[in-house]
Amino acid sequence: MTRVLVVNAGSSSLKYEVLEAESGASVVSGLVERIGDPGSVVPDHAAALAAVLEGLDAESIDAVGHRIVHGGTVFVRATVIDDAVESEIERLAVLAPLHNPPGLVGIRAARAVLPFVPHVAVFDTAYHATLPPEAYTYAIDAAVAARHGVRRYGFHGTSYRYVTRRAAEVLGRPLEELRLVVLHLGNGASAAAVAGGVSVNTSMGMTPLEGLVMGTRSGDIDPAVLVHLQRVGGYDAAGLDDLLNRSSGLKGLGGHSDMRDLISAVDRGDQAAALAFEVYVTRVQRYIGAYAAELGGIDALVFTAGVGENSSRVRARAVDRLGFLGIVVDDTLNSTPSVAARVVSPADSAVAVLVVPTNEELQIARETVEVVRGEA
Repeated sequence: MTRVLVVNAGSSSLKYEVLEAESGASVVSGLVERIGDPGSVVPDHAAALAAVLEGLDAESIDAVGHRIVHGGTVFVRATVIDDAVESEIERLAVLAPLHNPPGLVGIRAARAVLPFVPHVAVFDTAYHATLPPEAYTYAIDAAVAARHGVRRYGFHGTSYRYVTRRAAEVLGRPLEELRLVVLHLGNGASAAAVAGGVSVNTSMGMTPLEGLVMGTRSGDIDPAVLVHLQRVGGYDAAGLDDLLNRSSGLKGLGGHSDMRDLISAVDRGDQAAALAFEVYVTRVQRYIGAYAAELGGIDALVFTAGVGENSSRVRARAVDRLGFLGIVVDDTLNSTPSVAARVVSPADSAVAVLVVPTNEELQIARETVEVVRGEA
């Protein structure tokens, strides 16, 4: 068995899991928080990783896989990390200033503590490197876009790669013949149109802000709203960034960023929460319909991530009014709690509706092994 340490570094946290890549068995997992905070016993990520390894058999680790959010157009697949790759990830931080720098800190800390095993970067954007130009191009001045790297990159790619393969297994059909619309609905949320296992469009854009309504992010918005808020509201770039990324979405509309809390508020008769819920599911419906059209039809609709896997109400409302496309759920199947990948549509449905729990850590581990073995 090949044992992989998967590292997901945040600005002040380190999430880790050791997995047996072939079997998918989790050996150990954990989270180190408040790294570098005043009074913390963990001064930096190197110390955090060293503390983690004290409780592990470090010699049993065969490779380390790192989740990195943004690979730009440079990294279109998982990549073995060397000094040049480190430098390129640092250069790309301009496209993901909140995400790439912590990932880079995690890489440097892990390479220092485990210098004799291969380290692999697995990029959230890589899965969407297959987007055609008509999907990734924004209709702004082409020279400006090229100069500043303005285009659709897409995110949640590691989750999409795992979930689409599992969906094909559940359906008992080759992934290569399936047209899928996949909804990754968590605190961050996105949709993807997948044809034959290949991403052909996705809702997140140059950043993870575009697309669906999210826990605290606005998703799609008229760009002139930003100009208006600058002109009459006194907002600067930092203020707009905070508004759209941290004070909008379900939180901004309904006062709750967590879907469970929002639904509880809806059930109590909270009208703001009810509106937030309707805006959320209406946006999801819009993307399902758009991507079904773009794919020329749909074989399966797949829900994943925290909200998609656990909220039967979101799933039911998301497909409401989509019966004309053959997309319906069976009320009993949809409302029965389960942690298994499963079909929640009637057996005779024209379109299968699936719930597929994601496992990004296992996908990172498997891609790490593929790259190390030269199979990718």
